[in-house]
Amino acid sequence: MTHYHLALLGFGNVGQALARLLLRKRHQLRQAYDLTFSITGIATSRHGMAINPQGLDLERALLLMDTKTNLEALSTYSSIASVEEFIRSCSADVLFENTPVNYQDGQPAIDYLRLALQTGMHAISANKGPVVHAYKELTQLAGEYRRKYYFESAVMDGAPIFSLFRGSLPAVNLQRFTGILNSTTNLILTRMESGEGFAQAVAYAQSIGIAETDPSGDIDGWDAAVKVAALATVLMGTPLKPAQVERTGIRELTSGDVQSATGLGKRWKLVCTAWREGDGVVARVSPEMVGADSPLYGVNGTSSMVTFETDVLSQLSILEGNPGTDTTAYGLLADFINATRRE
Repeated sequence: MTHYHLALLGFGNVGQALARLLLRKRHQLRQAYDLTFSITGIATSRHGMAINPQGLDLERALLLMDTKTNLEALSTYSSIASVEEFIRSCSADVLFENTPVNYQDGQPAIDYLRLALQTGMHAISANKGPVVHAYKELTQLAGEYRRKYYFESAVMDGAPIFSLFRGSLPAVNLQRFTGILNSTTNLILTRMESGEGFAQAVAYAQSIGIAETDPSGDIDGWDAAVKVAALATVLMGTPLKPAQVERTGIRELTSGDVQSATGLGKRWKLVCTAWREGDGVVARVSPEMVGADSPLYGVNGTSSMVTFETDVLSQLSILEGNPGTDTTAYGLLADFINATRRE
């Protein structure tokens, strides 16, 4: 039986979903994977940080978050001045990094993950920014320290995309992928088909918590572009930055546009695609009308889908139906299991 000390950097919706999933799966992890765990550190941006090398009371931590109470009451450390001090002091074997994404340069998450690896931790992240801006560096650093840098939840939540190529598809060469990678815009377009205006559909997405107060990252295509760049960087072996992805969002689509497409038997989707061209990769995010002959036609609401075209498999598709924070949390849990069982 191997015991792991875990630290959670970021304890918002995803971090708390991960905590609940760890508690729910505790017995299965022990029985099926011969591992146990304790949480030695939790760091939040608004509710303080807590460290206890003997293990924090995870259920109490969740209760404190529900009541918006500072987590420092759980800590055996009198004060923790910074995230860097938290990482150095939490005595963890695995860091789960769930801080907000920075599309432009991936910071400060890159620095946090780098420090975790240098401190001897596996670095598990749901953050797209470091994948796009520091994948090679962090992967090489992980190898130097005989640790893992995994990030399954960075694209399509917990759907097995990166691990599929890493483990189940050896010697495959990805030539092209096409998909719907931003669930917020897909929900907005689906609701506009039912007669809602653009602003009304955006407001609904905000009301259920899948769109930010400023939804521009979704509706202007930035979130999709970062995900395209991440897939191209990792799966196609060609580093690609979001600014290199040709990007058009859905802001200019009107209810009339959406209704006209429906009348033609088509649907508007924010389509993400990348393909090899010469020695490089060309990538695009743009609204497109798709017909019933397209695999993307039936992708509704907050669902996502991607189709891969490889040199040996003509088409391989993954469809994720209406994911939530539990799905993202599962991707983090799967990364934890995969990282540690290969030690």
